[in-house]
Amino acid sequence: MTPQWTRRSFFAAAGMPALAAAWQREARRNVLYINADDLNHRFSTYGFDFVRTPNLDRIAQRGVRFDRAYCQYPLCGPSRASIMTGLGPEATGVMDLQTHFRTQMPKVVTMGQLFQKNDYYVARVGKIYHYSNPGGIGTDGQDDAPTWMHRVNPSGIDKKEEPQIINYTPGRGIGSSLNFYCSPAKDEEHTDGLVALETIKLMEERRRDPWFLGAGFYKPHCPYIAPKKYFDMVPIDKVKLVPFEEWEMSIAPKWAYWTRPANWGLTEKQRLEVMQAYYAAVLFLDANVGRLLDALDRTGQAERTVICFWSDHGYGLGEHGQWKKQSLFEHAARTPMLIAGAGVLARGRGCGRTVESLDVYPTLADLAGLRATPEYLHGTSLRPLLEDPAARWDRPAVTQVRRRDGQRWVMGSSIRNERHRYTMWDEANEGEELYDYVKDPRELKNLAREASAGGVKAALKARLGATVKSRRETPIEVIA
Repeated sequence: MTPQWTRRSFFAAAGMPALAAAWQREARRNVLYINADDLNHRFSTYGFDFVRTPNLDRIAQRGVRFDRAYCQYPLCGPSRASIMTGLGPEATGVMDLQTHFRTQMPKVVTMGQLFQKNDYYVARVGKIYHYSNPGGIGTDGQDDAPTWMHRVNPSGIDKKEEPQIINYTPGRGIGSSLNFYCSPAKDEEHTDGLVALETIKLMEERRRDPWFLGAGFYKPHCPYIAPKKYFDMVPIDKVKLVPFEEWEMSIAPKWAYWTRPANWGLTEKQRLEVMQAYYAAVLFLDANVGRLLDALDRTGQAERTVICFWSDHGYGLGEHGQWKKQSLFEHAARTPMLIAGAGVLARGRGCGRTVESLDVYPTLADLAGLRATPEYLHGTSLRPLLEDPAARWDRPAVTQVRRRDGQRWVMGSSIRNERHRYTMWDEANEGEELYDYVKDPRELKNLAREASAGGVKAALKARLGATVKSRRETPIEVIA
């Protein structure tokens, strides 16, 4: 029988093990792990054609667009800790912007650590874990040193232009307010432009090694700073407000609303200007993503690279009178997610199955063929959906957020399947929500007290309770 030779087996048989090992390393799949900060679904990849994002569209054409992907906690620090550890927020102990997951889980194996254990070069440029923005730009922020072999912290002109910013919400910190600046500087002078350039440099330097590179962009997070040309691409006379009526602030329990008063009291003109600036920042993000894709193609690494694009959570622009995140409504819990490239069989297709940010860690480990993936991860590999986006799938998504009430905390927990969302506040002692997205995509009718929806509510409540309980305890393996 004639042997089936591979290049590795040929080199090994010929007494050249070093060449065999080199070929094995070169043949392994890279991972380009691209993170956006505070990105919602208002761009063309998800059907919002007013904001044309040709480069994010390119990723979707090379793989699968997840239409129902949800974060674990709609706030930067907790969400990023969950996606990188593969564990929910009650396990990590991170539910604010100050706590570091290592205080509760000193021995957890993060995604980056697992790739290192499998002989990958692992580095990040910019923001993957939590950073204050813009205060943390140029620093390590709340990074996790063991996750990376190399870290780069670019700092551009946007860090220096704060005095120029227009702020329509005085009294709020500059990183949590509605503020913007139309910059005269070039793309590559801004922090995100530098993130793209430094990531490309690592791609070129490490082209012979299997690598995991995190490209952490700071936009479209406020302050919404972008070069002027991107503002010009979204003329303000074409921007349209998100539909809103004052009575929407009474649909759900009081805990559901983070922005008070509605729209923080902004005039319609101010809201339009903020939206224009946000969209400009999205376009700037897309341009920088395009630079990464061009570099992959130019260096001949595209065919052996998995591309994962995600945002830490969604973002409100006036839905229910709410802005930004920290909400369990659809606009904040739902997050963009694209997985493409090597190992993804489905190309240019959308997936309507309900998935979570927790699923990213096991998915990338699966696509890269890693050894010793932790068994305690709360997510599951999305590989079946990357082969067939319509494959059978029965995993809902759980999102949580906390509210403070004097000396006590009120936890909101929400479960989403392909049709409904059920939310309970303080285990339902502080109120409930239930929405049917087939009949009510804008969440205008809370069905939680409707007798006709009792069966749906009971089933979702039971599953939510069981899921939250199963994810609450920190696995002993990550402590000792």
